[in-house]
Amino acid sequence: QVQLVESGGGLVQAGGSLRLSCVASGSIFREYIMGWYRQAPGKQRELVAEVTSDGYRNYADAVKGRSTISRDNAKNTVLLQMNSLKPEDTAVYFCRTEKPGVDDHWGQGTQVTVFS
Repeated sequence: QVQLVESGGGLVQAGGSLRLSCVASGSIFREYIMGWYRQAPGKQRELVAEVTSDGYRNYADAVKGRSTISRDNAKNTVLLQMNSLKPEDTAVYFCRTEKPGVDDHWGQGTQVTVFS
C-alpha cells in the first residue's frame, strides 16, 4: 500500500516562501514521476510541477521561475520550493506519484494560503 504524506503548507504573506515536502512509503519505484498539483476553491486541480526519475522537470507557466521541484530517490521524497508567493497561489497542494497507465497515487493535500 502506497502512502504519500505532505507537509510544509501554511499561511504566508505575499512575496514570501514555502517549501513543501512529500514522503512516499510503500512500493514506490524509482521510475515513477513525482509531482505537485494544486486545487483552488471552485477550480480544477492543476499541475504545478513534476520531475521524472532521470531529473527532467516540468513546471506550470504560473509558477515557472518562482518554484523549484526536486526529488531524492533514496528517500522517496519530493520537495517543492516556492518563492515570491502570490495570493493566487492559494490552494490545496497535492503530491502525486505515477507510472503513466500503470499506477497512480495521491496524497491528502496540504493547504497553502497567501495573503496580501
